[in-house]
Amino acid sequence: MDTIVAVATPPGRSAIGVIRLSGPGSVDVLRSLIRDQEFTPNPNHTVLKKIIVGDGGEVLDYALVSYFAAPHSFTGEDMIEISCHGSPVVLRQLLDLTQMFDARLAGPGEFTLRACRNGKIDLSKAEAIRDLINARTSSAASQATRQLSGELSSALAPCKRELVSAIVTLESALEFVEDDLPEVQLTEMRTRLSGVQARLTALLETYSTGHLLRDGIKVAIVGRPNVGKSSLFNKLLRLDRAIVTDVPGTTRDSLTESINLQGIPVSLTDTAGIRKTGDKIEAIGVERTHRAIADADLLLVVIDGSTELSSEDLVVLEQSKEAQHVVAVNKSDLGHRSEVGNEIGSESKVVHLSALTGEGLDSLAAAILEPFGRVDSEDAGFLITDSRHYDLLRRAEESVGEAVGLLNDHAGEELVLVGLHNALKFLGEITGETTTEDLLSEIFSTFCIGK
Repeated sequence: MDTIVAVATPPGRSAIGVIRLSGPGSVDVLRSLIRDQEFTPNPNHTVLKKIIVGDGGEVLDYALVSYFAAPHSFTGEDMIEISCHGSPVVLRQLLDLTQMFDARLAGPGEFTLRACRNGKIDLSKAEAIRDLINARTSSAASQATRQLSGELSSALAPCKRELVSAIVTLESALEFVEDDLPEVQLTEMRTRLSGVQARLTALLETYSTGHLLRDGIKVAIVGRPNVGKSSLFNKLLRLDRAIVTDVPGTTRDSLTESINLQGIPVSLTDTAGIRKTGDKIEAIGVERTHRAIADADLLLVVIDGSTELSSEDLVVLEQSKEAQHVVAVNKSDLGHRSEVGNEIGSESKVVHLSALTGEGLDSLAAAILEPFGRVDSEDAGFLITDSRHYDLLRRAEESVGEAVGLLNDHAGEELVLVGLHNALKFLGEITGETTTEDLLSEIFSTFCIGK
């Protein structure tokens, strides 16, 4: 196994930058960096050392060095962490030096991958580390922490035990029992497997909430020019991100920012006003608006409530009918003249608000979240947040259901065993016991470098 290295802190200037090394040559690389081949670091201790560069003994930086001996480290290998000043120049030089001393740059998530391969964590915990780093709200971070603590693995453990017990019983019947299993034993097995199916179903039902906390909602703010889309965008962000003027067509490009609505991360996109235009640049902006509409989970259709509905308003409303949408009647502080009734349909949610004063913004937030179900992020309990986990749980649940159905039909043991073995395999893929190398590569490619 070779020795890998990466910067573990984000790019840019900072007070401290951390470089991590993992592998059998980590201590040797450190000795070369400090030009002391006799140095023997004490595990779990931090010492101050000079990082030397060049043959003249020039000091690159003074760094705090920590050593974690195998197997008592995050990766299960010898690990060194070097905490130096967070200058990009210093970090770059230090990274180059480590490679001169036979370390290689780590790939995305390679430290965590090694921890997984060395049995320090299972695959679901490794994915929880990624989700914790990428969490955009405190609720998403809380769910990732719960998965990292092993709640998913613990939830699946009883299901695996029941499946193994049923498989052993049926395999034994095939090998050693000439007669069929007693009906009492089959009834007990059906009951226990139905319990497994119920537990898996309960986990599956949490995904509708879980994926919202993890992945969030994409919302595109659309409408004709000069209805207050950018003003509303800024008000929801609570900062002046988009340029606002009284000139129609000011917004020429799409702007995207993230906000937190009741614990749900919302990716909010301000778009160019939809209209026919001869301006080449504005036309490109309108085209990008249509792309944002196609990519959005929900459209926030803004109408100027202080004026009559225009033909351009009607075009936008018509285009939005087939998508999930909320109609925001803006400029309530100027009085209402727009009559939005038959034009939007009875199923459309309408919210009256003022992007200038903030009136109606709470109602708008509730309307945005309403189509996705009630999400109580504080009392939700443990949730399935990952689509990979959901898909494997669904397959396992279906396989157990098929096995129970075959037992009810008094099918042969070998047929029942197919479904049980499949279910056990699918659950094993969640925690990594039966995961292929290709799948591991795909999963860890989504991690950041240095983790």
